[in-house]
Amino acid sequence: MTEPVSPSGQASADSAQQANSGTTEVPERHRIDLGTLERHLRERIDGFQGPLTVEMFKGGQSNPTYKLITPGRSWVMRAKPGPVAKLLPSAHAIEREYRVLEALGRAGMPVARVYLLCEDESVIGRAFYVMEFVEGRVLWEQSLPGMSPAERGAIYDEMNRVIAALHTVDYKAIGLADYGKPGNYFARQIGRWSKQYQASETEKIEAMDRLIEWLPHHIPDSDETSIVHGDFRLDNLMFDRTEPKVRAILDWELSTLGHPLADFSYHCMSWHIEPGQFRGIGGLDHKALGIPTEREYVEAYCRRTHRDPDAVMANWDFYIAYNMFRLAAILQGIMKRAVDGTASSARALEQGRRARPLAEMGWEIAQRVR
Repeated sequence: MTEPVSPSGQASADSAQQANSGTTEVPERHRIDLGTLERHLRERIDGFQGPLTVEMFKGGQSNPTYKLITPGRSWVMRAKPGPVAKLLPSAHAIEREYRVLEALGRAGMPVARVYLLCEDESVIGRAFYVMEFVEGRVLWEQSLPGMSPAERGAIYDEMNRVIAALHTVDYKAIGLADYGKPGNYFARQIGRWSKQYQASETEKIEAMDRLIEWLPHHIPDSDETSIVHGDFRLDNLMFDRTEPKVRAILDWELSTLGHPLADFSYHCMSWHIEPGQFRGIGGLDHKALGIPTEREYVEAYCRRTHRDPDAVMANWDFYIAYNMFRLAAILQGIMKRAVDGTASSARALEQGRRARPLAEMGWEIAQRVR
């Protein structure tokens, strides 16, 4: 028997899925020379046979993502949105995505297999890489409407297992020692997002100003380094169609070396956000739904990563406040682009307006820290 969540929960899931799932015709500005691409791939990927047709995945990726369809199988291609000369120096770094996927695949992590990285812009006018097309399901709504309590519990346990496994990968042993700067992660991130927020400010948000001042003085002493995904959440995981098993972790655009508890606490923000706000699960009856409480979820992660849960929870309010600040800064950047008329999404203004309530929530949590 399934446990109903709410009609709005299902509607939210359906709406998100419709907006972000599946493929569409390739827009004019992202069209490529199919004949040249097909010849290039046929010469370099074993078993690649045309004829080739191409569609584009929906969603808000800054790097266009194509579905390459051949009679025998499908593939996925991630590309820069244009030639390097027209892009910001550090933006759209698909070569980093390729590198981390290749390394983590060797380490046995659930990621799509990569086949080819092409940085020669003479082929299709931009750099790209090709990876496998992983079959499965993406779950959009954190409350998992339509599932039984046991099914929900299994999905949450699998998410927990996978993020714990990621944070315990020996990044040096798989050749990623220089994938980011080790150490001092929180201080660097707070500085980066403070500057970014101030550059994109469109109105005074007092809570953000307070967080910018408060956060650098309350960074916990523990300093660790692991691979961090940067956006590890339910809808960035491809699950098996029938089992509660992650087939692939998606969207590595923000990955780097960083503090694992920054990554994990970002993943846990949904317990602090009510449904309707970023599809959170705050305020729901977790026990009735079969979803662990936040404390239970943290304890499971700590068992898997050999941490003391009490020590982690002692700094938990800082971690959550930091992540709300970071996300508010990202949303403020979207708001700025919406106001300037340069945003790529029609929903940019709606997303940008969420910066203020998120910052206020973060400041409220920060004030609990003693």
